[in-house]
Amino acid sequence: MNHPTLYALESAHTSGVYVKRPLTIVRGQGARLWDTAGREYIDCVGGQGSANLGHAHPAIVAAIQAQAATLISCPEIFFNDRRAELLHRLTAAAPAGLERAFLANSGAEAVEAAIKFARLSTGRSGIVAAMRGFHGRTLGALSATWERAYRQPFEPLLPGFSHIPYNNMAALDAAIGDDTAAVLLEPVQGEGGVRPADPAFLAAARRLCDERGALLILDEVQTGFGRTGRLFACEHFGITPDLMAVAKSMAGGLPMGACLIHARLGEMPPRAHGSTFGGNPLACVAALATLDVLAAQDLPGRANRLGEHLRRGLRAIENPVIREVRGLGLLMGVELRVKVAPLLQALQDRGVLALPAGATVLRLLPPLVIEESDLDQVITAIASVLAQ
Repeated sequence: MNHPTLYALESAHTSGVYVKRPLTIVRGQGARLWDTAGREYIDCVGGQGSANLGHAHPAIVAAIQAQAATLISCPEIFFNDRRAELLHRLTAAAPAGLERAFLANSGAEAVEAAIKFARLSTGRSGIVAAMRGFHGRTLGALSATWERAYRQPFEPLLPGFSHIPYNNMAALDAAIGDDTAAVLLEPVQGEGGVRPADPAFLAAARRLCDERGALLILDEVQTGFGRTGRLFACEHFGITPDLMAVAKSMAGGLPMGACLIHARLGEMPPRAHGSTFGGNPLACVAALATLDVLAAQDLPGRANRLGEHLRRGLRAIENPVIREVRGLGLLMGVELRVKVAPLLQALQDRGVLALPAGATVLRLLPPLVIEESDLDQVITAIASVLAQ
């Protein structure tokens, strides 16, 4: 079917919650996507961060095909060979001390688990989050999310949540009290404008949580699995959280998330949380294959090198519309002095797909397998549309 037919069919039955672009994507390979007319695009949306390995990676495809013919579903009331191997491999790859994991299906679910585990472990209810932070749209995660447009229609949200300015150590110090269960932060705010944390701010969060009996939760849903130039972004800062939410590219594009739990918290009580599909064998083998590819091809190192190339190229664009270029690895933001929406459409017309991060920030999340020559085309396209 062509785009108008598919557009009409999908629009007639979809929920309506998504603002869709006038483009129907039907195929992907590596860092490239194709629409119904066969037109090719360089993908800097990257499945909103879920396609770190690109599209149709052969290792992911092979793992899924083999497991689909063996066993797809197996709830955690039973043990499973693929799940056991993933838990072992995932915790071994995580920062030292994160020795347990609750397996879920998405980033919001991983954040929900972290909030519940923090309240359960401390016996406290307060959660301190950051302005401009984004943690998901389920009610618990939404209570930690800052953006008013997301929050207001569903208020009152969960009690006990407060927000401080990101990278403001004085505000953080004042916010952590006797009832604070956890501080919940992104090491790089993605949706909030691609803003990396000040290392001193994260160090202060770790120290203050330790001093006052609160837990530190890091939301690495978008920054995990090589995106920032390290396997997990907290490695840039030398910080180990008590709880860490991961998802997005965890299973090479399949829905999967996890809440990693520090050994000092021990096991959670039986029936404290659960998920029918969490840790299903199909997602587990995709996650195992993802860990294999990340290591074998050193994709975190590749993201670091290519991220530097992209940053230099973007900063070399001489245009007063650009206010700032910032980010880590291949999570890059270009803050503009104009609205970003027209730029996104102009880039699409030139064969480049990108994301916003707020009203004036262009966000680039290309697969980590992208070629340097593709990034050069992206830089050229951005310079061209800004010049016009």
